[in-house]
Order: sequence, then C-alpha cells, then structure tokens
Amino acid sequence: MSDYFISEIRKTDRTGIAQVDRLLAAEGIRRDGNLDYICGLFDDDYELIGTGSCFGNTLRCMAVSRDHQGEGLLAQIITHLMDVQFSRGNTHLFVYTKCDSEKFFKDLGFSRIVRIEDQVVFMENRRDGFQRYLERLKRETAGSGVAGAEDAAGKDAAAVVMNANPFTRGHLHLVETEAAKHALVHIFMVSEEASLVPFPVRRRLILEGTAHLKNLVFHDSGPYIISAATFPSYFQKDGSAVIESHARLDLEIFTRIAAATGITSRAVGEEPKSLVTGIYNRIMREELPKAGIGVDIIPRFEVDGVPVSASDVRSVIKKGDMQKLAALVPESTRRFFESPEAAPVIARIRAAENVVHY
Repeated sequence: MSDYFISEIRKTDRTGIAQVDRLLAAEGIRRDGNLDYICGLFDDDYELIGTGSCFGNTLRCMAVSRDHQGEGLLAQIITHLMDVQFSRGNTHLFVYTKCDSEKFFKDLGFSRIVRIEDQVVFMENRRDGFQRYLERLKRETAGSGVAGAEDAAGKDAAAVVMNANPFTRGHLHLVETEAAKHALVHIFMVSEEASLVPFPVRRRLILEGTAHLKNLVFHDSGPYIISAATFPSYFQKDGSAVIESHARLDLEIFTRIAAATGITSRAVGEEPKSLVTGIYNRIMREELPKAGIGVDIIPRFEVDGVPVSASDVRSVIKKGDMQKLAALVPESTRRFFESPEAAPVIARIRAAENVVHY
C-alpha cells in the first residue's frame, strides 16, 4: 500500500488518459464526457491501477484494476476526490453509482436520495440534504406572495422545469399557457452551470420575461434537478439507457417535490424531433399519473410555421442576426442581447463549436 501514490491526470496527458480509458473499459465503464478533475492511483512501476474523477460537486468514473481489488484502494481514491472537492469549497457532494455499489458508498457516509432498481442510485454525503431542500421549496412557496400559496395543499398547482438557455418565446408560451390554466405555477429554473448562457443571466431573463404573470412561484433547482447534458453516462450501456435512467431518476425526485409542495401537474413542451425529449416524455406519461400527477404536453410555439427552440436562438446569436432574434425571444431577452452587458455571453456562444443541442 505504501508504494502506491495518487496524482492528477490532466486532459492534455494523452498517455495518462489512454491508461484511464483502458482501465475503465476493463471494468465495463466509459470515461464520462463531463469531467473537470481526473486522478490516477499508480504502483511503484508507475502503472495505473485505479482512477476516479470529479465534475462540479459530483464524484464519477471510479474504478480499480481487478488485480488490486480487495485492497481498499477504491476508498483511498474516493477519500482523495473528497479532499479535492473540499479544497474547492464543495462540501455537499453527490455520487451516481450502480445499485450494487450503494452499500459501499453508504459505509463511506453517503445517503441514498433515489434508487432506480437495476439502473442507478443517486446519493449525497448529507443525511438530511434532500429533506432540507424540500423544506426550502415549501418556504419559498409560502413566502412567494402569490395569493393562496401560503397553503398550497389541495390547490391546483402546476410545475414547469426549464433551463432557458436563453429564455425564448417558446418558454414564454409554455408558462403563459400553464398560468392561464392553473391557480399556481411553480417554475424550477435549472441552476447548474452547464449552459452557454450563465445561470444568473438565465434566471434574470426568466423573471423579466414572466413579470406580467402574478401566479408564479420561482425556485432555483439546486443540485437535485440536473440537465440531461450532465447526467453521468459512464456506467450505462448505451445512449437510450442513459436517457431512461435520467428520466426515471428525475421523475422520482420530482414526485417527492410535488408531494412536498402540493404540485398536481407537470407541463412540458412538445419536441417531436428530439430523441431525448421523446423518451423522457414517454416515461413521464407512464410514471407521473401513478403518483396522481397529471402530465400536460404543450404543442410548440411557432414563428412562420417553425417551432421556436433555444438551439435556434443560440444559432441566430452565433450568426449575429439580431433582426431574426427579435422574432424568437420576448422583448426583455432581446433587450439584454442588444445591451453591452451581453457581450461576454455572445462571445461565448460565438466561440462554441456546436450550439444546437438535442
């Protein structure tokens, strides 16, 4: 054990990354597409015998060579990753893992949030983290100032989860449709930083674009609602399995959120061309009614017969076609992107190789 050492492996280290990929592949794991720290556990011959990674406040892609399993090395790797996270100021940590690894992480102090049998377990290093999150949502609802929100139980309350990258007329149409149909609408704004438009900007544009609607309650999503773009895929067999695991985990979490806040319906925009959304919406229609939650799939808002999407808006911004932008977004979004403070965001979008996400 004393001859083993842990070191960071940078993405520019092609030899080290190749070793990581070989080790992960031998354990039936793929290197996740979203990693911001990778480490390797080496023996005294500088051979890689273990690895682990981080992304944001999550731990990912952990494996030990079969020749060295049973030596307690995985716990050593995880301890190292937690030290790295704590040094970054991340004390609230999460892990997505295979179901048969749940006990191992429980012994290291992690608690289950959600388990989707034979697919994935979502865990955190705080025993009451998710319960405190639910209590926060209830306080935000009661203190929102929306008529009747102080006692949401039994109310006709819908929910919309949106990334709004950026906020478009399509998003506005979805919210206005729900606001006209329900006494109360909860807007969950995806707060993870995995979008070209930073969360503070996305949040501001949502609030400004919906300011005329008086029955909305706004929530930052926090760490429990994540986008499909950053859902871990390293131990899933294929892309469809990743989408299904994410959908089922997300909907299980949402069911518990709905129970805590009195939500009776969830609304989503129809996206017939999106494989991800198609699978997600199918599972949503199957699962939410079992928990007594309605599903409302809203036809997409169109301009000149073409559905409006955030991907289209980003493409227009990338091309610099501000005249076309005005037709696709609310006035408040247009004003922002025509203002000097939007310059860093526009530069980020124009520098991106691909701004169309499916």
